[in-house]
Amino acid sequence: MEQWDTTIRLLAVGSSILLLAVLLVGRVRAELKIPLIGLIFGAAAYLVNSSPAFAPAPWIDPYVDYVSLLTPFWTWLFARRLFERAIPPGMMWGYIAVFTVCWFLGTFVLDDYSVTFIIIHIAALSLVADLLYTAWSGREDDLIEKRRLIRLWLPILVGAQAGGILTYELVTGGAIDHPVLQAINAVLIFALTLFCGVVLLETDTELLVKTAQSEPAAPAEPTLSPAEHVLREKLDAAMAEGYYRTPGLTIASLAAHLETPEHRLRALINQRLGARNFSGFLNRHRIAEAQEKLADKALVDLPVLTIAMDLGYNSLPTFNRAFRSETGSTPTDFRRSAIGEAAPD
Repeated sequence: MEQWDTTIRLLAVGSSILLLAVLLVGRVRAELKIPLIGLIFGAAAYLVNSSPAFAPAPWIDPYVDYVSLLTPFWTWLFARRLFERAIPPGMMWGYIAVFTVCWFLGTFVLDDYSVTFIIIHIAALSLVADLLYTAWSGREDDLIEKRRLIRLWLPILVGAQAGGILTYELVTGGAIDHPVLQAINAVLIFALTLFCGVVLLETDTELLVKTAQSEPAAPAEPTLSPAEHVLREKLDAAMAEGYYRTPGLTIASLAAHLETPEHRLRALINQRLGARNFSGFLNRHRIAEAQEKLADKALVDLPVLTIAMDLGYNSLPTFNRAFRSETGSTPTDFRRSAIGEAAPD
């Protein structure tokens, strides 16, 4: 079992080196490269640091430990950026600060590092939990089919490997020392490495290379098949009738309304109309109507909250975030600019 464990770890480390080389020369966008590099180094450090066969020299062991323990953070950061979800600065830098302080105290200052050990593991588990929630909660809204698959499998692998190991170490109070569990852990890390390899070695332009800061503009005259043309007409008719105002509208319910399979509607909106998320597609229509109402002098006394609710938003903060994302200003500022400074809030 120990020989199998060593072999698997060598394969995983070798795969990590290959991934690193591909990543450095590839066209993956910079905001994804940084966490991926950290993830690769962290996984390799953990493979070395958690096996007796690869025990590093005593003087470097604490620093290898530091790099390996940061793996959940890099995985979380990569997932957040890949899924185009905002990264709370306080959460990111707060984790780094707490982790570094605990690592330093537990390694160089305290004789009993159990408290810092617990803090580090609980903080890492919170990142794993956030990754699982971020991936699965946004899967229905995601229109990029390959990324929807990643939203399914990445949480499973990360939850099984990182979540499982962190929970085990937290419960037992120490690292894994059973040969079978060590081998299973190595297999999971190897599987996660191969998973990243599938993503990187077949670089998806839409998923990894294009900038994700804003929705790409739809083609002026998309080339549609006859079936797509009919579906596009039905979709345009539904949007012209204001179906986008339906509260809680999902792509599944819209597909049912249009009497078409959901996967066909996803493909049309993403591949032909250029939207990456269904919420972004809806916001184009909703915010366009919101701008018309906010600029209408006859509706100057209509509260912003009423406009938001009429357009299908479930709260004012949600509407404000969507409006700012589309226009760069708040609804109130937009109304003041369109009508004049005398417009009420």
